Amino acid sequence: MTEIRPFRIEIAQADVDDLRDRLRRTRWGAEIPGQGWDRGVPVDYLRGLAAYWADEFDWRAAERRLNELPQFRTEVDGQTIHFAHVRSTNPAATPLLISHDWPGSFALYLPVVEALRADFHLVLVSNPGVAFSGPLTSTGWAPARSAAALNEVMRRLGYQRYGVQGTGGGAGIAIEMGRQAPDKVIGVHVNGHITFPSDDPADFAELTDAEQDRLRRLQNFRDDMLGFNAIQSTRPQTLAHGLHDSPAGQLAWIVEKFKEWTDPAADLPEDAVDRDLLLTNVSLYWFTGTAGSSANLYWEAAHDPSAWAPKEKSTVPLGVALGVTDITVRRFAERETPVTHWTELPAGGNFLSAEQPKLYADDVRAFFADLTA
Repeated sequence: MTEIRPFRIEIAQADVDDLRDRLRRTRWGAEIPGQGWDRGVPVDYLRGLAAYWADEFDWRAAERRLNELPQFRTEVDGQTIHFAHVRSTNPAATPLLISHDWPGSFALYLPVVEALRADFHLVLVSNPGVAFSGPLTSTGWAPARSAAALNEVMRRLGYQRYGVQGTGGGAGIAIEMGRQAPDKVIGVHVNGHITFPSDDPADFAELTDAEQDRLRRLQNFRDDMLGFNAIQSTRPQTLAHGLHDSPAGQLAWIVEKFKEWTDPAADLPEDAVDRDLLLTNVSLYWFTGTAGSSANLYWEAAHDPSAWAPKEKSTVPLGVALGVTDITVRRFAERETPVTHWTELPAGGNFLSAEQPKLYADDVRAFFADLTA
């Protein structure tokens, strides 16, 4: 089952109608007056967004837009892997695989396809267990296994040398792809990447003001924003029952991250990311039933014995683009792989390709142009 098969998104109308019916029949709870976003997604906000999803969002238009990208599926290590493969007309184009973050999808790279295809043959993957690469069919899908599967996809496509880009959790997969295949991966570009200090006091010596701000954001992230991680790392199946049955629950679970992880200059998630694109992303999780499957990736990572074991430093060059919410410190990133490109952007958060597509595309292009000059 190693062949690559063409794929087209064709959600049954009965499933679209069922989504709308469930949204209209949502049983809404109460909330403490005046709490805002401090304790989670406000009821009034979610009701409005759910109503738009049910009555105004055009899934068929979103589906047509996604289907403009040539899409394929293949089976790797017993798991279906879905990807869009957009070839460049530039004969000197660099193959580039892009791995998304949770709760994102390949749809969040729609805003940068045209800007990047002039210089890259794009492979926009759905990470194992997510959307049309799911649900998972076995246990053990820790990041290293995902990285190996994505390197295999590039091999099957005939690419002998290629770049990799990753956002958030996808950045971890991207770096691991380079570590596993340094003879294949020419460079790794990341955004939304998280680095952690060690117990060595030297890690905290002579930090710049910007680096101290990032460490403060890291501490706040660990203290106040890791609830999703704790649940998905310990009881993903229990969570899955609610998210799989309730589209309003699935919407809240995802949209909270688009509030917390995007540029704080945006008051609401749809001020940072186009509302229809945001709902296209949520719809992919809903229609494929992969809320639980994607949550299980956190369980696998948390229970992977090799996750925190010492690793050999990668030799593959790393480029880092930092949005204003990023918590990456260069000296910590240098422990993993040699950082050869570092850009502190003036805007954008974790979902950079959807928030600031030009900044994202320009930085990806600049990093790989230096490598291939």
